[in-house]
Amino acid sequence: MKKIFAINLVIILLLSLSACDSSTETSTAQQSASPSSDVTEAPVTEQLVEQPPIIERSVLFGNPLRFQGRLSPDGTKMSFRAPLDGVMNLWVGDRGDFSSVKAITKDTGRGIPSHFWALDSQHVLYTQDQGGDENWHLYSVDLASGETIDLSPYEGTQARMLAQSEEAPGVVIVGMNDRDPKWHDIYSVELATGERTLLVENNGFASILVDNNLKVRLATRATPSGGLQVLSRNGEEWEELIEIASEDVLTTNILGFDEENQGIYLLDSRNRNTAALVHMKLADQALTTIAESDRTDVSSVLIDPRSHKPFAYAVDLIKPEWHAISLEYKDVIARFNSQLSGGSQVLAQSLSNQFWTVYTDESDSSPIYKVFDASTGEFSELFVTNPILNEQPLAKMHGVVIPSRDGMDLVSYLTLPLESDADQDGRPASPVPMVMLVHGGPWARDTFGYSASVQWLANRGYAVLQVNFRSSTGFGKDFLNAGNKQWSGAMHNDLLDAKKWAVEQGITSADKVAIMGGSYGGYATLVGLTFTPDEFSCGVDIVGPSNLVTLLESIPPYWESFRKVFAQAIGDPETEEGQSLLKATSPLTHADKITKPLLIAQGANDPRVKQAESDQIVSAMAEKGIPVTYVLYPDEGHGFAKPENNLSFFAVAEAFLAECQGGRYQELGNDFENSSIQIPHGAEFIPGIEGKL
Repeated sequence: MKKIFAINLVIILLLSLSACDSSTETSTAQQSASPSSDVTEAPVTEQLVEQPPIIERSVLFGNPLRFQGRLSPDGTKMSFRAPLDGVMNLWVGDRGDFSSVKAITKDTGRGIPSHFWALDSQHVLYTQDQGGDENWHLYSVDLASGETIDLSPYEGTQARMLAQSEEAPGVVIVGMNDRDPKWHDIYSVELATGERTLLVENNGFASILVDNNLKVRLATRATPSGGLQVLSRNGEEWEELIEIASEDVLTTNILGFDEENQGIYLLDSRNRNTAALVHMKLADQALTTIAESDRTDVSSVLIDPRSHKPFAYAVDLIKPEWHAISLEYKDVIARFNSQLSGGSQVLAQSLSNQFWTVYTDESDSSPIYKVFDASTGEFSELFVTNPILNEQPLAKMHGVVIPSRDGMDLVSYLTLPLESDADQDGRPASPVPMVMLVHGGPWARDTFGYSASVQWLANRGYAVLQVNFRSSTGFGKDFLNAGNKQWSGAMHNDLLDAKKWAVEQGITSADKVAIMGGSYGGYATLVGLTFTPDEFSCGVDIVGPSNLVTLLESIPPYWESFRKVFAQAIGDPETEEGQSLLKATSPLTHADKITKPLLIAQGANDPRVKQAESDQIVSAMAEKGIPVTYVLYPDEGHGFAKPENNLSFFAVAEAFLAECQGGRYQELGNDFENSSIQIPHGAEFIPGIEGKL
């Protein structure tokens, strides 16, 4: 029997401009008119209810006790990330027996970010880069000997784990771009020795897919219009199978082959709005729809590891909802659902499909990794990620749907300070200051669940509003594509409409709303302070692009096949019209309009949003005498991995927000200790920070 990893047809979703919260497992150039100018608002008032204790930053942004739990494919062992001398490393032991666990890695740097099991249950695999450069190497740890082997030991190389098979133990299929940084050649690699065998050279494919026998069968290639061709291999030749139009390219992807290797399962939005689970026969491209939803894309699919048949799926509007596909799993999924009330992700399944590793999340308590036994329908706890959180005054997240000015539904999440949400109904007794927290991507989405940054803001006295603006994923291709060439237009209007809604609902006051975000969220922050300088009280930009022209000029070489996708969504830098649009929608072009306080944070090794993106706008503001504070980390990339760096950044951000929003502030203490933090410009604009450097 065999198993293959699901392969996204459009891996740009993994490469998009997003910044991760470590607490979770997953236009025109015209200035937007202010929608809040005609709003009658109540002033922000002091809360009469006693405020809860301050949650220390070290609790929220330090290392959890354990994270990223997994079971071995044979179901007998467990693995997880946990601190070793303060650095997140990998630990393995017998399932449920923590007295048996031991560390199998001893990293002393930024930690191990991601791991998974080889199907032989004798090797643990993990990926790691250097200083955030995203040249991910793939490593294998032999549990018997303790030996670790770099399976991609080539300088400047990014490895991508693609597939493995139960019938080929000790072998994995890996893409590596050491020959040409633009393209990943496909290799079969021996786990024991690291020896690799070339399966196919890649000279222009966005992705290459193998079947359940690890035979190269399909590939995808970008089209001039921004779509994708799916090609089938016939001997040494490639023949076109189907074409995915540009409007479907971000909502259609291949999950894997069926048991006979004669068909494939896809999430498919062609000839429809939302992505449905379908089966396609390769011989004649005949399609069979298996599962669908009118409101959202199918978000997750559970596939039997041995029969390769899908048996359940989830849709996620506010929270994920699981549905059985096959009758034999109807009662199993019913039992599964009956024991869940918040967010949930099925992260892995044993080869027998008896044990499922499940991440469960109630938003106002520490997430819990659990094991679901499909044979009994019962959950057992694997571990609580950070038990000390359950001793803290955490706030509840509320799902809300906000109408946009042009009739779109903006699925959003509102979290209020605990003292202002006494009735737990998501409506404060009186308005409170608010932070609009904008997600990255933009081809990503906010979901229900615990977030360290959300809890931090709520505990400091701010309402937190997270908006799935157009271009967010999960709500159909029409909603996603409505953001094309609207990076400072309709996408920004969605945020303004959400702000207006919050003011009308009495949640906040129009003059007490800050904007904050990472990557695309950082760009949105810069747009807010340049295109609509009177809308937000201040902004926090984390690794956000300021100049869309230089952003596209400096994208990593391995994004080559997706240039047209960026051109469709943002503007085509190869045309005069596109260049004009990119310049007009770049915050750098309008930096002189900034009047509100701005904090910018950047990782020096970021390969997606280069340091120059932050340098440029800081320099432009400094030349015009506009105050800005710039925080730089020389050992970080697209987001911050080291807990010491996170602690130092959020200490600065907390002092910054307290100055402009009036929230609570925990004293700096020793939160700069062992951090690489540098403040090249503007430390003097944040009280109490300059003297601590």
